[in-house]
Amino acid sequence: MSENMQNCQMTFPLIGDAAPEFTARTTNGVVHFPKDYAGHWVVLFSHPMDFTPVCTTEFLAFQSKMHDFNRINTEIIGLSVGAISSHLAWIRSIYNDIGFNGWKNVKITFPVIADMDLAVSKLYGMIHLGASETKTVRAVFIVDPHGIIRTILYYPQTTGRNIDEILRILIALQTNDAFGLSTPADWWPGMPVVEPLPDTVADMHKRMEIKNKNTQTWYLTFRNLSESKIYEKLTRKKR
Repeated sequence: MSENMQNCQMTFPLIGDAAPEFTARTTNGVVHFPKDYAGHWVVLFSHPMDFTPVCTTEFLAFQSKMHDFNRINTEIIGLSVGAISSHLAWIRSIYNDIGFNGWKNVKITFPVIADMDLAVSKLYGMIHLGASETKTVRAVFIVDPHGIIRTILYYPQTTGRNIDEILRILIALQTNDAFGLSTPADWWPGMPVVEPLPDTVADMHKRMEIKNKNTQTWYLTFRNLSESKIYEKLTRKKR
């Protein structure tokens, strides 16, 4: 392993950890993370470098969903190893030159961190040495209003992220916090949610005494929870 690679060794933050703190320049000014976002959910995501094709489509996709993110009290912040001047030129080019998936003349409103010295990238484990020593993978960190990391996703540099899936995860996390219920595979609001596991033998037998279509067995019981009730709860606090 090269000396440069050894110097890039880092500790990766994990789900349930407090989001590592940093201060950085962004395209919207200086940010103190996560302090500036207290009380909000945050999607912090990295891209390998500016003026790359896959990253460009992701910027457009994130921006297209900004209303949906903001509706559930969520802010977006991007990161690249490029300089502020490079970020600004790229954002300008996206607005002037790019059309994708029906989007054209899109103004990127979320901040993009300039991480020329890789300080934030290393702090969050966004550089995977098997992929590159100087470019970040496509990392996603979902941070809750208390500054706790709740989800971590990694994508290779060649594969664009599914923004709807990131939005789905946010809604699922907030639904769990609001109602104390879990969400099954492929869940979207309006579909049945999952009851917590019984804590005692008595609770297990009680669960099995319930005879309805929602009770599959003692460890898998569904509950109907309407989409309107979910969004009523998640959007109650206005930004």
